[in-house]
Amino acid sequence: MHKHQEEWDDAGHDSGHGGDHHHHHEHTQTKSVLNRLSRAAGHLESVKKMVESGRDCSEVLIQLSAVKSAINNVGKIILQDHIEHCIVDAVENNDEKALAELRKAIDRFMK
Repeated sequence: MHKHQEEWDDAGHDSGHGGDHHHHHEHTQTKSVLNRLSRAAGHLESVKKMVESGRDCSEVLIQLSAVKSAINNVGKIILQDHIEHCIVDAVENNDEKALAELRKAIDRFMK
């Protein structure tokens, strides 16, 4: 199992493969994704503190919107990395299951 797969599994990522599928290549954006997620988590924690301290609702909503945007941007990076690596492999190997899982993941991400 690659280090990347372990990191994603430890973070609660549900690959939908029942744990029996392992990536056979490296993802180039793992470090960037982890850094961005850490920043978003910190930002969300600061929004929580804003609520606890009774800050203006408009300010809270603006900051919450920024957190949502940051998370969406992380999702875009993950999706791009997935397409450039996993899906290229899936197409080369005629892996219809991986392509179906990508469609399902995009549907969930875009909700």
